Amino acid sequence: MRFELKQALVILLCSAAAMPLCAKNIYKYQDEDGIWHFTDKAPQEGVQFDTVYMEREREARVRLRQEGTKHSPLYYMFNDYHGPVEVELKLTDDVNVLSEPPLPARFVIPGQKEQLLVGLGALNPELGFQYRLNVASIPGPPTPRPVEGLVFRPPFKSDAAYPVSQGFNGGQTHTAEDSHYAIDIAMPEGAMVHAVRDGVVMDVEEDFNKGGTDAEKYADKANHVRVLHDDGTMALYAHLKLASVIVRPGSRVRAGQALARSGNTGFSSGPHLHFVIQQNVGMKLISLPFEFQLPDGSRQLPKEGRFIGSVPVNR
Repeated sequence: MRFELKQALVILLCSAAAMPLCAKNIYKYQDEDGIWHFTDKAPQEGVQFDTVYMEREREARVRLRQEGTKHSPLYYMFNDYHGPVEVELKLTDDVNVLSEPPLPARFVIPGQKEQLLVGLGALNPELGFQYRLNVASIPGPPTPRPVEGLVFRPPFKSDAAYPVSQGFNGGQTHTAEDSHYAIDIAMPEGAMVHAVRDGVVMDVEEDFNKGGTDAEKYADKANHVRVLHDDGTMALYAHLKLASVIVRPGSRVRAGQALARSGNTGFSSGPHLHFVIQQNVGMKLISLPFEFQLPDGSRQLPKEGRFIGSVPVNR
């Protein structure tokens, strides 16, 4: 299914929008002394417990913060990803505004860092000023052109094989530029998902436990792992099973390393792995074509209706 990651923020003077909700499983159990415990970690094996599914507020990965004064505001941006993001600032509906640096402008913020982006003030100090500050962000380092000739190992164990239920340019849900070359692999829920290449875990979401075909309700609720590769491309593994991710943001992973378990969370019509290679090309998140290299050294282009792995492709 389609999985989009893009963020835009519009601020009129100092307004802010509510954050989306995500969810967390809370485990409730009673110990041998009769004391009740509530925790987000599963109790030890053999302990009887109840599970409470709770929604909580999810902070945006890239957050704007204002300091300074009413007449000289300063805007900082914090990047909560474990990898760089590119940010673009623009002024609209501005009257008598002076900015330093001049806007529009683009910035690259390293992972887990906060950076001062812009200071604003009145062009004519004798008069008031007003503005709308438009902020857009894209994950990944900015690159001048798409990477070509990409080849990866399949995102599952080497002796497995699974069919592609939606291929490149899939007309069902892969219609946006960041998902034209996404594929859906019909992996059963609980099957282990493996890294296709070495990289750094840039982002993890694993708190959602529901899925369905209501795009408005589920489009932004797919558990996922995003891995940043050394060439600036990013692999996104989505619709993962609740609380199944076994790597953490900022950790280095190797090709073939287990990441999480396939699931059916978010905008999904059934258990599968949504897999896509993305790249930030000039404040635009695009998807890239690729091939899989099998254990015997042969290469396989993922095609809808065909298996990936050590079985005949026409099975």
